[in-house]
Amino acid sequence: MNAPTPNLKSHYDKLFIDGAWVTPSAGQEDVLNPATEEAVGSAPVGSPEDTARAIAAARRAFDDGPWREEDRNVRADRMQKLFDLVKARREEAVGLMQLEMGFTRLNCDMQLGLLFGQLERTIEVARKDPLKPLAPMIADRLGGGGRAFGSAVVTRDPVGVVSAITPYNSGFLLGLVKAFPAIAAGNSVVLKPSPFTPLQSMLIAEMMAELDLPPGVFNVVTGGLEVGQMLSADPAIDMVSFTGSDAVGAMVMAQASPTLKKVQLELGGKSPVIIRHDADLELAVAVALFGSMFQAGQGCSLTTRILVDNKIRPAFVEALAGAAGQIKVGDPYDPATFMGPLIREAARTRTEDFCRRALEDGARLVAGGSRTKGLDKGFYFDVTIFDGVSNDSHLGQREVFGPIAAVIGFDTDAEAIKIANASDYGLGGGIISQDKATAFEMALKMRTGQIAINGGTGGFHPDMPFGGYKRSGLGREWGEEGYNEFTEIKAIGFPAG
Repeated sequence: MNAPTPNLKSHYDKLFIDGAWVTPSAGQEDVLNPATEEAVGSAPVGSPEDTARAIAAARRAFDDGPWREEDRNVRADRMQKLFDLVKARREEAVGLMQLEMGFTRLNCDMQLGLLFGQLERTIEVARKDPLKPLAPMIADRLGGGGRAFGSAVVTRDPVGVVSAITPYNSGFLLGLVKAFPAIAAGNSVVLKPSPFTPLQSMLIAEMMAELDLPPGVFNVVTGGLEVGQMLSADPAIDMVSFTGSDAVGAMVMAQASPTLKKVQLELGGKSPVIIRHDADLELAVAVALFGSMFQAGQGCSLTTRILVDNKIRPAFVEALAGAAGQIKVGDPYDPATFMGPLIREAARTRTEDFCRRALEDGARLVAGGSRTKGLDKGFYFDVTIFDGVSNDSHLGQREVFGPIAAVIGFDTDAEAIKIANASDYGLGGGIISQDKATAFEMALKMRTGQIAINGGTGGFHPDMPFGGYKRSGLGREWGEEGYNEFTEIKAIGFPAG
């Protein structure tokens, strides 16, 4: 295995609470590298007691501190400093992403490219005056007494104390995608990373500590289920921003409901890509393979349901299987590697179970389907493709979060749309067709939050909102819509003259 980033800090023994590094009450825990199964670092473990301290600090910072009243340009300037720090410490972020998640350099660079565009756009949005005048109006005076002339304005206030709970597959990206706009809008934040990938959030805390923010504006607490429950249920929390599975998202929503706090959920997906009869076969194979196997299938919006017109399905499947055989699985530090490991043994076992059930349901295995041979250490699994999958089967409906693509045939565009929408999820999607007008019309009929036609914009559009329909979540991240999730709308009416 090639060497990780040299001089990388991978041992932390303190949490960041109320503007200071504090000793946790629950001790330390090893951090494993999924590519080697070895302990490569350690991180503090937060407890309910630590969480209560962080929540109280965030509450004081919002209620009594100066941050929410600060001029928006001063806040934006401070976030620009943070963005500069993120760019300056890029290689440390890459090193921790590879160490904790087993990502290839390509995976890391793509996440950071998305992040940089989002942070830059957030700063622009944070500088905008939120005051929006409404049209003046003349109306009968309430209660009688003639006519009245008046107007109104709409503005935005910060929500308050935000708990940000992030998953293992994008700890650095989502830690900042949540905390950065929340703080820029005047909120206070308590960030909780996945227990599998805490080091990336510790790096975020180091950079936040350099900003000289008021104490309590930003806090990091690690930990497990109890910590997550507190950050969802505590009445001192005004908003929960959670990214993870739909099952845990439903639990977060239930825990938040007694206090009627705002909930923003970015959950799972079983996203479809529709490959029409007129598709460019080479493009279709590239989009389908990359869209399902990126990050070893550990991505919420990956297009793992590949809907193919039956007229071209045999040729497409043959080409897809051939391309899958060319993908190198293994050492994430090797530049030739496309796909690294899954996060833990439980994820690999779950992927194996999906393969077993797919065969039992009558699907045909055309590539992969087993643990990667020749790799005795690391949670590796081969690029796996099934053809003839029924959309209502276990593989057709449930999110794997592993490297399995399901090919499903269709005969008409209308049938393709029906199959695409026959899902509990609605996060991502795609269409491959040389008839761009028809593809756009089909995109309008798909019940999903984002759709890429022929691969999309070619990059990460900084203002495209990210989020989904149905069990894929509530609310949006990214761009101006994502920033506004961390605000409340206030309307003020007044008489003219």
